Amino acid sequence: MTRVAAVDCGTNSVRLLVADLDPATGTLTDLDRRMTVVRLGQGVDRTGRLAPEALERTFAACREYAEAIRAHGVTPERVRFVATSASRDAENRDEFVRGVVDILGTGPEVITGDEEAALSFTGATRELTGGMRLPRPYLVVDIGGGSTEFVVGDDAVRAARSVDIGCVRLTERHLLRDGSIADPPAPGQLAALRADIDAALDLAERTVPLREARTLVGLAGSVTTVAAVALDLPEYDPAAIHHSRIPAARVAAVTDRLLAATHAERAAIPVMHPGRVDVIGAGALILRAVMERTGLAEVVVSEHDILDGIAWSVLGEV
Repeated sequence: MTRVAAVDCGTNSVRLLVADLDPATGTLTDLDRRMTVVRLGQGVDRTGRLAPEALERTFAACREYAEAIRAHGVTPERVRFVATSASRDAENRDEFVRGVVDILGTGPEVITGDEEAALSFTGATRELTGGMRLPRPYLVVDIGGGSTEFVVGDDAVRAARSVDIGCVRLTERHLLRDGSIADPPAPGQLAALRADIDAALDLAERTVPLREARTLVGLAGSVTTVAAVALDLPEYDPAAIHHSRIPAARVAAVTDRLLAATHAERAAIPVMHPGRVDVIGAGALILRAVMERTGLAEVVVSEHDILDGIAWSVLGEV
């Protein structure tokens, strides 16, 4: 066993995984897995810069994670911090990098969309080759806050593409009305949102053969939240959500429900994280559009994603 720490800093959240890895058996044992909604991408699509308050929220989470990493005895060379869409786009990303280095002693790697896709694929599919025996090729879809990654592969990645649609970016682009989230959105806003998603899927299909996939694997908070709502869970339960199989019709019904609901109604759903209340509708619609585009009957939901891929990459397993 080798102990590693992985940090995934995305547009909406920053997450930590401290785990023991056994490459011989492909086993990853969680020691500490946590998520903090920091909304690092607040306003980036409009201003091109990381907001000061967003940076401070992110740095506060990093301070907590630094304490946990030290407590578990992870050595610095076994820590990897990966930053994705928001920090890739921002003019002032150097300020973000300096802050992370000061706190964690290691710099964030601002990876490309293709690197992000490969890490997501590894994290999501490494354990699917055993008892589940799902048909291949897999299509892994990682719906983030600022971007969505599409990856098709069997044992390894065959094609990947990152496109700039994510639950935060699309909410800010289409569902704001007079500075507030439309509650619920007007038909015209929903039409513009769907048109943007469809255009992004067209772009993804230039590189990734989405319709050749035989198994859809969905990752990240939008997908896991839709699954939790579809399963009617009384509280968020990762064990119940991981590898659940949600039919396309249920995804469509949950999406309709979320987009028709008010802020208060969405917040009252037991499994809803407060940081996802305003952006879950856009995230759900991305998932629905992907399923309609591919014609796949269900989505296999994975709680293991890019964070697990980052952990394996520390040992050169990606």
